[in-house]
Amino acid sequence: MISSNSHDNDLARIKAETLIESLPWLQRFHQKVVVVKFGGNAMVDENLQRAFAEDMAYLRWVGIRPVVVHGGGPQISAKLAELGIESEFRGGFRVTTQESISVVRDVLRNEISASLAAMIEAAGAEAQVLSGEDSNLFRAELTTLDSAEGPIDIGLVGEVVQVNPRVVFEALDAGRIPVISTVAPDANGQLLNVNADLAASSLAIALGAEKLMVLTDVPGLYSDWPNRDSLVSEITAAELEQLLPKLESGMIPKMQACLSAVDGGVPQAHVIDGRTPHSILLEIFTVSGFGTMVLPS
Repeated sequence: MISSNSHDNDLARIKAETLIESLPWLQRFHQKVVVVKFGGNAMVDENLQRAFAEDMAYLRWVGIRPVVVHGGGPQISAKLAELGIESEFRGGFRVTTQESISVVRDVLRNEISASLAAMIEAAGAEAQVLSGEDSNLFRAELTTLDSAEGPIDIGLVGEVVQVNPRVVFEALDAGRIPVISTVAPDANGQLLNVNADLAASSLAIALGAEKLMVLTDVPGLYSDWPNRDSLVSEITAAELEQLLPKLESGMIPKMQACLSAVDGGVPQAHVIDGRTPHSILLEIFTVSGFGTMVLPS
């Protein structure tokens, strides 16, 4: 029979080993910026939201500087439906009209950002709500969608062409965790809806981040989806570039974001399964890591 004392000692030893295993990563990431794209199931499940907020507070208190960027597809669709505005998608992108852009902005900032910031504060760290409009953080340009038949108009949808990270650095220097939504004005001040994966990537480059982490609803990148045995734990930018056109459409912006980040000088980018509580901590602080890591070629 195993005594409870021996069981307690084993548990204590495992906890101590886990803490010691995190030491090299704590040293490596101390005072470094880590950009996290928050999305997928983690955004709509309250327990996962809370676990995510705790992860952000934990990173902040061990001396890492987390920055959160988020989208909000399901919440935007729900709000538009409530207002009797139809949601239309072309090529995986929401067609954004003059009527819907103000709804997109309000849902992202006043509902999602505000709620996430409150959860981070409840977990013990200060947060600051920002959007691409604040202090010229993002400047965007209208984009169309390429297709075999030619460009497809998707309305007021843009991509980030310029980042002014000063307001984010100010928040970080004040000890706060920036929570950023991705609407951004163009050169004429017209507000555009921007893909949050790609905005997170542009921001990671501008901040000189050590790491970009993109939360998804799958365990990582599959080289041969739906073959479950083809999960890739590590891939170079050159290998990913070749694989990109063959990927499932929902995965393309996420992997494109990782590719752009490492091409732009971010040492590593990851896609991580946001359905696993505390997956961010598992990725940063364990030897085995979690999800798929993209490295420069």
